[in-house]
Amino acid sequence: MDFHQNHVANSPSSSSSSTSSMTTTPNPNGTGAVAASTTDDPMHSWWESISKARSRIHSLSSILDPSVSPSLSSLADSDRPALSLLSSPDAYAAVCSSLSSPLSGSGSDPLCHWLYDTFLSSDPHLRLVVHSFIPLLSGTYLSRIHSLSSDSPSLPSLAGFEAVLLALYSAETKARAGKPLVVSVPDLSQPSLYHAPLNKPNSQSPTHATQSRPSVGVLSPPLEPQIAVKSTKRACIVGVALDSYYKQISQMPAWSKHDFCLFAASWAGQDCSCQHQLDGDDGQPEIAGFSEIRSLENGKQIDDAVEEMAHLRIQQNGCGSSANGVSKGSRIPLPWELLQPALRILGHCLLAPLNSQDVKEAAGVAVRRLYARASHDLVPQAILATRSLIQLHKRARSAAMAAAAAAAATANSSSNSNTPSKAKKPEILLVSK
Repeated sequence: MDFHQNHVANSPSSSSSSTSSMTTTPNPNGTGAVAASTTDDPMHSWWESISKARSRIHSLSSILDPSVSPSLSSLADSDRPALSLLSSPDAYAAVCSSLSSPLSGSGSDPLCHWLYDTFLSSDPHLRLVVHSFIPLLSGTYLSRIHSLSSDSPSLPSLAGFEAVLLALYSAETKARAGKPLVVSVPDLSQPSLYHAPLNKPNSQSPTHATQSRPSVGVLSPPLEPQIAVKSTKRACIVGVALDSYYKQISQMPAWSKHDFCLFAASWAGQDCSCQHQLDGDDGQPEIAGFSEIRSLENGKQIDDAVEEMAHLRIQQNGCGSSANGVSKGSRIPLPWELLQPALRILGHCLLAPLNSQDVKEAAGVAVRRLYARASHDLVPQAILATRSLIQLHKRARSAAMAAAAAAAATANSSSNSNTPSKAKKPEILLVSK
């Protein structure tokens, strides 16, 4: 089955032709009877979106393991089926198991066809579902293609993975409209970011003319249309797919972010001791006030606070393995066009306040391993970026542990003040006669 033919058959333009609409019919007097199209009815649009989401869920249920069919059917019967599918860990685990199988990713893979057709739908919630699988799809694709290329010259077909990645790349290319992604860099020679000199610089002076010119940094050059995943464009195509994932990352479930952190840690390579160079002597960040908590009075509240802060530490063994102990992915080349969007995603996983502690911990391990990889490869921009993320992560964790320590001390003092004191027994003086 050709993915491009499938795109034509399932495109919104072709599906819209089947939508019934009322047209104007001339009457004998020559005037037209005006009727509103059914596509303008919000209730009709809402029901069409619900029906499309339920149809896609039932189609996914026929592809995955039959044991998950009852749970998927319950998602289809909900009021918001697409968002229910997005927030379902059971559905994500079933798709993960299917995409991780050795036979996945071929041109005849039905799950890749489902992801491709679902992304081409006009429903934004269904597109979010496809976005949630981008870390899993790109991680499996990159790890598999680089490990197989080093072992055997003949590669199995991964056309299914590549078709989905190309669909994401084409959508992002259309959205950028041939323009690069740029960022304004502030002039650090000024006293502040919002400072404007009172005296206008002399335009004849080349020095002042250079200082007054705004500095613009290019995050990504203009994208060129691609019809196939070539080896020279593979990192760019996957990087653009990760960038589209980053744009929707605030709506992504925690398990999708956690999977990306596991893949990023595996992409960096084996565990290296130099990943803890920026941490304390014992491989852990030196957190101010942690020793003072230990010196407080023993009590259940203090022990609970110490245990909670212990979870804030980065594990020595890292999180570069899945729940069953099998490592996700393998070591791959990391050009800047692939590493840059990966670091943006890891920055969100590290610093976003609503992320779970598991996501932050896995992101901390991934950033430290990428820092060790960049230090070995001698990539200055990667060293600077990963080092900055590590420092920000240490400060955020220090603030969290200090807040937990203050809360524990407050709870201990309030419990001592509320404890009633026992009445002293009257002293009895014995006097000898």
